[in-house]
Amino acid sequence: MTEAHHGNTVAAWTAVIIILVAFLVGGVGVLLQNWFVFWAAVLLALLGGVAGKVLQMMGYGQVAHPRQHS
Repeated sequence: MTEAHHGNTVAAWTAVIIILVAFLVGGVGVLLQNWFVFWAAVLLALLGGVAGKVLQMMGYGQVAHPRQHS
């Protein structure tokens, strides 16, 4: 049986940390009514997803295994 890491990889954690920081920065931007900071945080969140996908493609993510029927 294959081992599942449930997203516990470098790619997943990198994406999560970048997106979490983006949400915190975006929240501060909304509280201060600084829309430039808010939209910069939205862009940062999107870049976090891209960074996670790029790292996965580089081999730092979980490898998808085909299902085995018993």
